[in-house]
Amino acid sequence: MNANSPQSPSAVPVHDLRPLRIGLLSSNREVAAAAEAMIRKRYRFAGDDEAETFVALGGDGYMLHVLHDMLDRGASRPVFGMNRGTVGFLMNEWRLDRLAERIAGAKAIRVTPLQMTATTLSGEQFTQAAINEVSLLRETRQSAKIEISVDGRVVLPELVADGVLVATPAGSTAYNLSAHGPILPLAAKMLTLTAISPFRPRRWSGAILPDDTAVTFRVIDPAERPVSAVADQYEVRDVTRVDVRLDRDNSLTLLFDPEHALDERIALEQFLT
Repeated sequence: MNANSPQSPSAVPVHDLRPLRIGLLSSNREVAAAAEAMIRKRYRFAGDDEAETFVALGGDGYMLHVLHDMLDRGASRPVFGMNRGTVGFLMNEWRLDRLAERIAGAKAIRVTPLQMTATTLSGEQFTQAAINEVSLLRETRQSAKIEISVDGRVVLPELVADGVLVATPAGSTAYNLSAHGPILPLAAKMLTLTAISPFRPRRWSGAILPDDTAVTFRVIDPAERPVSAVADQYEVRDVTRVDVRLDRDNSLTLLFDPEHALDERIALEQFLT
């Protein structure tokens, strides 16, 4: 076809997103890789260093990976996720058309992570961010025994359970919900403290705390009843003490189509059976 011939009806124009500084990130899973190949045929993206906004293809696990990577680099930029995973709670619907318009009209949701500082039996300390939750989990068949303090005051001298977790509103529909913890609206400025399969006190399942609360867990008899601490997907084993607080110095921005915003999704989860 010569240069003056009309464009074929089946030809799809390639839209240049580089002037808008929109970059592309993708999971290495097969379905995400296939989506990446398709979307790169439709759009030209800015390089990672030039991008001010990112499109991320994958599932919720990949989105957490992207957000943690931004926290580690100290360079947080808004992320518009499209679901090429399973649940896709943190993602938008996968569609090829009108990508620039969708991002321009997206609703921005700010998410503040937790900061976990874990001390091990050997005296080492590890600090890690958690966007969803920090959880303490027994490592053996024996139940964990954990003392819980809030703002320096012991509020539960001994919890005997499989574990315990602190979750943000964004994470309240994840592991916290599976452990029968409450769903927190995104604007609630609260944290949920949830027991995991509690044995003693049998009637205590957890609490809801203001998000400026500092929570400290002290493992009782850590050599005989070892406990690990997990910040999202980062695990520290054989801990003796874990301090958790909201990290207000860091925040992340997720972009959502107005009809699928995260705050509305969290609210609607309360009505699912």
